[in-house]
Formats: sequence, C-alpha cells, structure tokens
Amino acid sequence: MFKNKFRVLLSIVLLALSFGSIKSTLAESIILASTTSTQNSGLFDYILPAFTEDTGITVNVVAVGTGAALKLARNGDADVLMVHHRTSEEKFVTEGFGVERFDLMHNDFVLVGPDNDPAEIKSAANVVVALKRIEKVQAPFLSRGDDSGTNKRELELWHQASFDPKTVSGDWYRETGSGMGATLNTAVAMQGYALTDRATWLSYKNKQNMQVLFEGDKRLFNQYGVIVVNPEKYPHVKLKEANSFVDWLLSSKGQSLIASYKVSGEQLFTPDALK
Repeated sequence: MFKNKFRVLLSIVLLALSFGSIKSTLAESIILASTTSTQNSGLFDYILPAFTEDTGITVNVVAVGTGAALKLARNGDADVLMVHHRTSEEKFVTEGFGVERFDLMHNDFVLVGPDNDPAEIKSAANVVVALKRIEKVQAPFLSRGDDSGTNKRELELWHQASFDPKTVSGDWYRETGSGMGATLNTAVAMQGYALTDRATWLSYKNKQNMQVLFEGDKRLFNQYGVIVVNPEKYPHVKLKEANSFVDWLLSSKGQSLIASYKVSGEQLFTPDALK
C-alpha cells in the first residue's frame, strides 16, 4: 500500500515538474513574423542558434511575404516583426502597432532572366529603362503578386516606368501568388524575367540558363527593418524577450554574424547597426 501511494505521489511530482518545464519553455520563446527571403536564404538557421545559446530564448519563425507578416503582427500574432518595405514598417509604428523601427541590414534587388536576354535589359541605363524594354517586347515577366516586400517594390518600379502591369495580367505579365522560390521556378520554366532579392537568388538552386541581367540601380536598394510589436496594444507580447532579441541583432555579435553569413563565398546581407 505504501509503495503504491509513493508511486502515485512520485508521478504527481514528476507531472508537475514536467508542466513547469513546458511553461518555462513557452515563456522563453518568441514568435518572429518575417519574410521568406530571410528564411529561405538560410540566414535564420545560421544566426538563431547563437542567439538561443546566448539567451536561452527560442525564436519561432513564421516566414511569409512582408504584407502577410505585417498582417500577423497587426493581429497581435507575433512578438517581433522583421520585413523589408520601409514605408509599410513606418506606418506600422506610426499607427501604434510597433514600438520602434530599427535598420537591421540590407542587400539589393536584381532583375534576372534567360541568358539570351530578349528584351536586352543588360545594357539598360537604369531599372526603369529595363522594365520599359520588357514591356515593349512583351517578354514574359513573372511577378510574385502576393503583397510581399519584393512585390511592393516591383509595382513601385513599374509605376515609375509609367506602366500598370495589372492591365496585362495573365498575358505576358504573370502573377504567381507564390513565394520567391516558386516564382523563380516559373520564370525558369517560361524563360521569363523576374525581380528578386539577391539573397534568395544566391541561395536558389534551379538557375539553369537564368542569370542576373540588371543590377546596381540605387532604386534596387533593399532595406530590412526590425520592430518589437507594441505590448500596449497587445499585452501578451513578450516584451522582455522580444527586446533581448532585437538588442542582440543590433549588437556587435549579431551584426558580425549577419555579415559573416555567405553562400558560395558571397555575402548575402550587409549589417546596418552597431550597439
């Protein structure tokens, strides 16, 4: 009888300890709403284990397009936001959804296409001229069409080229409604052009005869920002852990790790802050 009671008591104690451990683990984790480019490039696999080792905090990444990431954060479904469309980020903070925005890192966008370059964009004076050449010959152009940061920038560039691609959607201009990888796969299959961030392009494996055909225009600058979601609007936001993550990213160690991440010897992101 005594042994049975002891076993029951021991089970209860072990169960309580187990629940306590689970609760502690949950308390030491945060949700990061971020872009597919930061995830698909392999950056998070490279830097997040170091953050967890330093702080004991686990980062659960939800990688979607910038528009979807902003929506998640606006709904209070994330503790930290990391995206790449500055205008949308600043609006997010101004409207009270975020505490403060910080420049984190940058790379650039590039126009890729088949090596025979039917629109001859390689010799274009700037990105607007390149897009006008694609529109003139009606070469296939693959757009993400998903309200991502890349899609937002692409549409801004078409606007600067005085052309609304929506008027020819489904013709030579195709919206995939997919992430960057899937959109690049479609561009390869259709031998078309696409705008992509450089990090995703360098990590992309199915290039075949596709290559970077236009780059270097200052309008292709691609800035990433990081923002803690406002706990005054969403009290469940883990402010302490979220601040620890942002502080670590902006620290010399976080920035050095971002700078040291390379694919095939090429640096994917350039850090923008030191604290």
